[in-house]
Order: sequence, then structure tokens, then C-alpha cells
Amino acid sequence: MSELVTGEAVALELRPARLPSRALAVLLDLAAAVAVYVAVTIALVAATASLDEAAQTAISIAMFVLVLVGGPIVVETLSQGRSLGKMACGLRVVRDDGGPIRFRHALVRGLIGVIEILMTFGVVACIASLVSARGRRLGDVFAGTLVVRERVPAGQASFVPPPPPWLAGRFSGLDLSAVPDGLWLAVRQYLTRMRQLDPQVGWSMAERLAGDLAERTGTPVPPGVPPAAYLAAVLQERQAREARRAFGNGAAVGGGQAGPAGAGWAGNHAPPPAQPPVAVPPAVHRPSGYPSPGHSSAAYPPAGPGAASPRADGAADERPSTGFVPPA
Repeated sequence: MSELVTGEAVALELRPARLPSRALAVLLDLAAAVAVYVAVTIALVAATASLDEAAQTAISIAMFVLVLVGGPIVVETLSQGRSLGKMACGLRVVRDDGGPIRFRHALVRGLIGVIEILMTFGVVACIASLVSARGRRLGDVFAGTLVVRERVPAGQASFVPPPPPWLAGRFSGLDLSAVPDGLWLAVRQYLTRMRQLDPQVGWSMAERLAGDLAERTGTPVPPGVPPAAYLAAVLQERQAREARRAFGNGAAVGGGQAGPAGAGWAGNHAPPPAQPPVAVPPAVHRPSGYPSPGHSSAAYPPAGPGAASPRADGAADERPSTGFVPPA
């Protein structure tokens, strides 16, 4: 996986193309370009038979530049990084931030490709691709692009499990600005694969990731909350903030402190529909998606200090219920 970060600070999981697939795509592109060049040359020789030798040489050079250099540039620009060989191999050229390339990216790649592919028979491109951690040649380095795999097996698509309902909205007051993109990617990869791990190994990994996340946010993990559930809840909170920011539901997201009546909704954030408070019994079975070796299933506390909870005398909480759960 390659950790590409978009302008919205979202880490993208892309698979960089390696040397064998890229070499095959280049060979297919060269074969198509040479076939077009030979056909155009034969037509020009027949059409310019009456011209002198200097004119024929100038026309041949112009055709070489237009077909073997300009052709790939135009094709990559119009197809947004998918030439004939790349489409056959399931590859695509993208920017460093994961977006589609433009004419200037294709132009830099094409001009440098003349030197490292055509003039050196691909030796320079192969060496640069082997040395690069993401398989980039010199044209990709100077153009700020990356060749990635578009075809990902459907069986590898992973599902991020949602947090328990009693943790929804509990971490809306966390400051997530100091959390690096690499840690977010590690948390997401753990959550999508935790059912495939050994319970002991998965629990230790969750504790380590939860500790790193708590250190970055400056707020410790609430006592009694399983580390995997904590990771899922914080990741869901980040995704909710990104969704609100993308759809323009407020200029500032998650910047204020939430009060007992849902004061954390600032600006023009519309509050969610009211839900009845959740009362958690003393013993709750831990969800199957979260490993729990050696831990009691009664460790789940109520959703927060403002949530309704059963009392010893059976009396309801004196504070009126608002339906909103304030953060810890």
C-alpha cells in the first residue's frame, strides 16, 4: 500500500505498479506507436516522392516527434493517465495526491521518457524504478506522478466495523488535528483485519494503537472501553467530520467543547434527530468483532456522564434527557 494524502488530509490506499507490469505496458504502448509510425511513414514516402531529400528528412523527423513523443502525451492527457498498454495491464497514472493528471504532467513524463526509455532502451527507467520505493521512474519524479494499479481483487475489499452504539458521539470533542495520516491508516488497516488476527496479538495491537492515538489527541482512553471499540469510535468521528466538511455543513468542525445539552454543535451544524437515552445494564456481552481475551464482558460503562443509566433505587436521573450524548 502507498500512503497518499489528499488535500483534505485523507489517506488513500493505492497499490503502486511494479516494474514487470509497467514494462509490459510500455512495450504495448511502444508497439502501438511504432505501428502507427510505420504506417504514417509509408504514406508520407508515397506522398512526398517528388520532394527533395532535405524536405523528406524534415518531414520524417517531424513525424517521429509527433507520433512517438506527442502521441503518448496526447493519449495520456485525454484518457487521464490510461494509455493503451496501461488499460490492458490495469494501470493508471495519477498525481502524488491521487488526483488525475493534466497536460503538464503528461508533457514532463513524455519528454523525460524520450531520454530514459527511447534513447537508453529503458535501462535508466528500469534502474530508477527498482531504486524507488514506489516504483517511479525519473519522469514520474519530475512530474509528481505515480503509476498505480486500478484493478484490485474484489475479495480484498475490507469492511470497517462500526463502533458500539453506546460510543456514538462520545468523542466529538477530541482534537484530531495532531494525529498523523500514517496512524489513521494503521488504525483503519487494523480494524479491517482484526478478525483475521490471533486474539492475543489483536488485543495487544489495539492497545498499542489506542495508546498512540490517545497520546496524539491528549485525552486518555476512557476506562472500561475496549481498545478496538475506542479505535472504531474515534475513526468514525473523523470520518463524520470529513463528511461534514466535504458537504459544507460548517466552517469549523469539532473545535468546541460539547456541553450537556449538545452545545458542541457550532455554527450552522444542524443537530441530529433526538434519540432516547440508552441505558446500559450492568453486564453487557462484548460484540464479536472486538477481541477480548482475559477481560470481563461487564467492562462497558454507559455512553457518558450525561447518558441515562440505571440507579440502585430504580429512580430516574434528575437531569432532563435531551437525547444527545456529550463527549467525555
